[in-house]
Amino acid sequence: MRKSKNLSNDHISSITLLFIICLWQFLGHFNLLPKFIMPTPLEIFNSFIKNYEQLFFHSKITIIEALLGLFFGTVIACILAFIMDSFNIIHRAVYPLLVITQTIPIIAIAPILVLWLGYGIAPKIVLIILTTAFPIIISILDGFKNVDKDTIKLLQIMNATKWQILYHIKIPASLSYFYAGLRVSVSYAFIAAVVAEWLGGVEGLGVYMIRAKKLFQYDTMFAIIILISIISLVSMKIVKMSEKKIIKWKYLGGRDEKINL
Repeated sequence: MRKSKNLSNDHISSITLLFIICLWQFLGHFNLLPKFIMPTPLEIFNSFIKNYEQLFFHSKITIIEALLGLFFGTVIACILAFIMDSFNIIHRAVYPLLVITQTIPIIAIAPILVLWLGYGIAPKIVLIILTTAFPIIISILDGFKNVDKDTIKLLQIMNATKWQILYHIKIPASLSYFYAGLRVSVSYAFIAAVVAEWLGGVEGLGVYMIRAKKLFQYDTMFAIIILISIISLVSMKIVKMSEKKIIKWKYLGGRDEKINL
């Protein structure tokens, strides 16, 4: 029953998307939607075919930047979350600073990082780290807070160390929270990479988008936007698949329900 419901929802989403694309093509074909505002889906598809090599080359640069920044951001976030959970004074000192960093627009930080670190990959990696670390830190800390207190007290009575409690109780309990933050950070990583490329770079989808804009190639611009969205969605899907592999117990209930039904 649940499986059929999920399939039905997927069909509704697909039909809605197909309807929007057809309507979009219809409006553009009869010039009801000006080309300089929004090219038709067929024109965007033709741009994909025509500029395949350029899109492939620049997408590799953006993906490498995003994944490197996400990796280092995740490592830093995990370490910082463990330290903040272990030492309350550090939590109180660091947490407000983390919140402040999120109030500053990334488009304002990027030029400063370029000024400090140059036009290479370094400022882009730093910007992605600043963007992706915060959701993961908050998610892990929330996971730690929701750990069963009685279980922790039981282990403390049994003379378990902080590291043993962390390894056996807190980390397994916070994995679902970690993955929730990671899915958000994955999408942020590609956005931050493109913004950084806008403001200082020679390669990448952000740079290619600026070039297409200056040449009034709006079909190419939309092709780049769609490509970035596809890459982000695929990356989030991969994260979801890894979550199902690592946190198997989270999905056992749903699987049992499907069998019983």
